[in-house]
Amino acid sequence: MATVTAIVLAAGQGTRMKSGLSKVMHRVCGLPIVHYGVAAALAAGCDEVVVVVGHGRAEVEAYLARAFAGARVRTAHQEEQRGTGDAARVGLAAVGEDAARVLIVNGDVPLVQGDDLRRVVEGLGGGDALLLALATCMVDDPTGYGRVLRRGRSIAEVREHRDLESDEQHAVREINAGVYAGSLRFFREAIAALVPNNAQGELYLTDVVAFAARAGRQVVAVNLGADVLAGVNDRQQLAEVEAVMQSRLVRRWRLAGATVRDGARLDATVVLDRDVTIESGAALRGATRVARGATVDVGCVLTDVEVGEEARLKPYTVATSARIGARAQIGPFAHLRPESDVGEEAHLGNFVETKNTSLGKGAKANHLAYLGDGVIGDNANVGAGTIFCNYDGVQKHTTRIGAGAFIGSDSQLVAPVTIGAGAYVGTGTTVTRDVPAEALALSRVKQENKEGYAPKLRARLLAAKQAKTAK
Repeated sequence: MATVTAIVLAAGQGTRMKSGLSKVMHRVCGLPIVHYGVAAALAAGCDEVVVVVGHGRAEVEAYLARAFAGARVRTAHQEEQRGTGDAARVGLAAVGEDAARVLIVNGDVPLVQGDDLRRVVEGLGGGDALLLALATCMVDDPTGYGRVLRRGRSIAEVREHRDLESDEQHAVREINAGVYAGSLRFFREAIAALVPNNAQGELYLTDVVAFAARAGRQVVAVNLGADVLAGVNDRQQLAEVEAVMQSRLVRRWRLAGATVRDGARLDATVVLDRDVTIESGAALRGATRVARGATVDVGCVLTDVEVGEEARLKPYTVATSARIGARAQIGPFAHLRPESDVGEEAHLGNFVETKNTSLGKGAKANHLAYLGDGVIGDNANVGAGTIFCNYDGVQKHTTRIGAGAFIGSDSQLVAPVTIGAGAYVGTGTTVTRDVPAEALALSRVKQENKEGYAPKLRARLLAAKQAKTAK
C-alpha cells in the first residue's frame, strides 16, 4: 500500500475567537481542537503526520509532544501566516520523498474521524498521480464557507465566501470541507502555482482545485456530511461542535452499557464500565475512569479520578487526581484533593476534605473534617470536626492513625504524630505527642460550673452594649 503523510494545518491565530490562545488549543470535551485532527490522521492509517504550526507555536508543540509521544508526529513552522496555501507549502517542504500520497486536513475540524479521512484517501483509487480527492458536504446555510463550483457535473473550483461574484454562487450549498488527498507530485506542482489573487491577498489552498481542473485532471468529490466537517472559527461554533462531540460520547457509553443521564458532561478521555450510573449535572474530566456498578450522583465534579467498583459518590462531591476504592462512599459535599487514596468500603462524608491522605479499608470520616498528609489505617474512625494540623508554615508533616483507632470529635492532631492501632483520642483533645496502641489520649481543661452566674454575665454584657451605643 502506498505511504500516506498527513499535513494538519494548525498555524492560524483564529482572530474571531477573540482570544490570546491559539485557536487550535481551545478545548472540545477536554482535548485541544488540534488533537482530533492528528488523532484522526493516525487512525486513518497515515504513516506520519506533519502539523504546521505558527501562532502559539511553543504551546502547540509542547502539547503534541506530550499527547503523541512515540507516534510519528512532527511539526513544521510557518513563520508568517500568509494563508492556507502557504501553510500547505511549509508542510510539503517537511514531507519526505518516500511519501506517495499526501492528505491535507484543516486543523480546526475536531469532529472528523479516522474513517472519514480514510474515505478521502480511498477516493484516489489506484493512486493516479493526476487525481485530486476533495471532501465536500451539503449544508442549509453555506454562509462563510468556500463553495464548490461545478461546470456540469465536474468540479471547476472552490471559491471562498468573500470572493463570490454572483447570487447564483452565493446560493450554492455544496461547501469545501478542508480535506484534500493527492500525490506528493501533484501537490508540489499545484502549490508552486498558487498566486494571491483574492480579497485577502493570501495564498489559498482551495485554488489547487482550479489548478487541477484547468490541467484536465480529475477532481473527485467525497461527501462526508456536514456534521462531520463542521469547523471552528468563533466561540459559538466551538460550543456547537462540543455539543455534537458530547452527544457522540454519551451515545458511545450508553451503547456500551453505562447509564448516562441527560445533562451529564464527559471529556473524550473518560472511561466508563458497564452498569455505571452518571447522574445529571455530573462532570467527568481528564483521565477519569469509573468501574462497574459505581454511581456518580448529581453535581459531582471528577478530574483524573479512578472510581472503584460499586463505589457511590453522593451529590456534589469534588475530586481531583484521586483514587476511590470499591464500594467506598463519598459525600455529599466532600472534597478530595490531589493524592487522596480512599480504600475499599471507606466512608468520607459531609464537608470532609482530604489531601495527600490514604484511608484503609473500612475507615470512616463522616462529618466536617480536614485530613491532610495523613495515613489512616483499616477501620479507623475519625470524628466530626477533626483537623490534621499538617503545616507548620514551612513544611508539611504526616499524621498516622493505626488500624481500628478512634478519634473523638473536635480533635486536633498536630503532625508529625502517630496514633497507635486501637487507641482512643478523647473528644476535644489536642494531640502533640504519639499515642501508643490501645492507649487513651486526653488533653481537656477541667470544667468549672459557677452556679447562678449566667444572669450576672448577661447583665454585664448588656451594659457594655448600651455604653457602646450611647457614644
